Amino acid sequence: MKYVFITGGVVSSLGKGITAASLGRLLKARGYRVGLQKLDLYYNVEPGFLSPLEHGEAFITDDGTAADLDLGHYERFVDITLTGEASSTTGKIHRKLIENELRGEYHGSTIQAIPHVANEIKRCIREAALHADTEIHIVEIGGTVGDMEAAVYLEAIRQMRWECEQPDDCCYIHVTLMPYIVTAGELKTKPTQNSVKALRSVGIQPDVIVCRTEVPMTTDAKDKIALFCNVKVGNVIQNIDVTCLYEVPLMLEKEGLARCVLAELGLDNRPAELTEWRGMVRAIREQAKQVDVALVGKYVTVPDAYLSMNEALLHAGYAEDVRVNVTPINSEELMPETADTLLAGYRAIVVPGGYGDRGTIGMVVAARYAREHGVPFLAIGFGMQLAVVEAVRNLLGIADANTTEVDPQAKNAVVRIPEDRVCQNDSRSATRMGGGDVRLSEGMLQSVYGAQTIRERHSNRYEVDQRYVGPLMEKGYRMVGTSMETGYPEAFELDGHPFYTVVVYHPEYRSRPTRPHPLFRAFIRAAKG
Repeated sequence: MKYVFITGGVVSSLGKGITAASLGRLLKARGYRVGLQKLDLYYNVEPGFLSPLEHGEAFITDDGTAADLDLGHYERFVDITLTGEASSTTGKIHRKLIENELRGEYHGSTIQAIPHVANEIKRCIREAALHADTEIHIVEIGGTVGDMEAAVYLEAIRQMRWECEQPDDCCYIHVTLMPYIVTAGELKTKPTQNSVKALRSVGIQPDVIVCRTEVPMTTDAKDKIALFCNVKVGNVIQNIDVTCLYEVPLMLEKEGLARCVLAELGLDNRPAELTEWRGMVRAIREQAKQVDVALVGKYVTVPDAYLSMNEALLHAGYAEDVRVNVTPINSEELMPETADTLLAGYRAIVVPGGYGDRGTIGMVVAARYAREHGVPFLAIGFGMQLAVVEAVRNLLGIADANTTEVDPQAKNAVVRIPEDRVCQNDSRSATRMGGGDVRLSEGMLQSVYGAQTIRERHSNRYEVDQRYVGPLMEKGYRMVGTSMETGYPEAFELDGHPFYTVVVYHPEYRSRPTRPHPLFRAFIRAAKG
């Protein structure tokens, strides 16, 4: 087993996740079996409970884990399906230690950062790699070198090199910032030097340094970093800003990142098969037509809150040869009197998932506007449930229809927590999580998938009350998907509408840049007309 550890320095948000995902893509293109893992420093046990306004979206894995959004990058770039083991946090690590202690596994020993916490981190890494059956396991360490929370993680990965069979079973990549001072017209290497110095102070000598920069690095800058950071000149990699994320693997391939890593691991640098990826990037650059899509949500102030949704829409645009321009619209600002102003001019409307009562009026307004104006419409998760509420209110004339997530005392509860989940607290154990089979009945959705049974990922605690399905069908609002496990409604379509599909599952998590999800592709095809 070979391990690649990726750390960050100078500042956060340098794109360690994209670097890890890109390296995974390049190694897979050479025929290696690749696994990826993210270790986050925060003490939260469940990333799914983090506010999207603080940490962006929680990516849902097929086995039902709400994970850090970087797992979405890993799955999209490398085109693999990860499990919950690919995401861990300090909270999970410490919970495991406490459970072990309560079971008496430490036999009264004093539990300490070294060796106990470090050993648990190493166990977490090794088990994830073993279960994924990988040849090369890429591990991204969250945060920045120098953070107090990162110390024990750095110690754990330092130890792993000397616990592996051979020293070249581990490779350390350090991602740093190379700032450009406009007034001086110079790239500055000192932040990178200091960051590497901090890393070396805990016993880790980076093998490869990846420098994020706005402008091309000079030969002198690379030579200087190599000299003062004790790495080979060829192992100083430029990671310059690009206009499209999916250009990064090709840029890093040109820089020789995979070649450097494989050399450090003692593996063959096989020819890379990147024909399909190059073709996709070329098609992105050549897109001439544009489709404007309104995304109506409550977390639009944080771009990463709907990361997978945005990427899925872009993927569909790549396949349909149009540039998808997604405009976020704050659902708190969308009211019946502002709908014409805020939504006019868009070729399609999408309402994504969420939770809580804030901003729900705007989502309901968007659903009604799209239904009455014939605008292609796609609603997902919480958005689907609110779209059904809108239909019950305005098609069935039940004005006080609602979801109990918004109004716990709703007299006509169209969406509610099923009785078998009522007594459970607000935890993931009370939520339908991960992949589940859906049976599709005859309709547009079945033709889009080309199948009667599909598997999609879920993240919902509330369900649509089946008592409303019959009356809605009489109005042309047809249920076309049901859960094969629970029988609850999964999807609805509206007869006579150019494109109106609402689904409780989350197809965005399964979309890939080279394999767009069929539902999003059909949505964008309808939008472009």
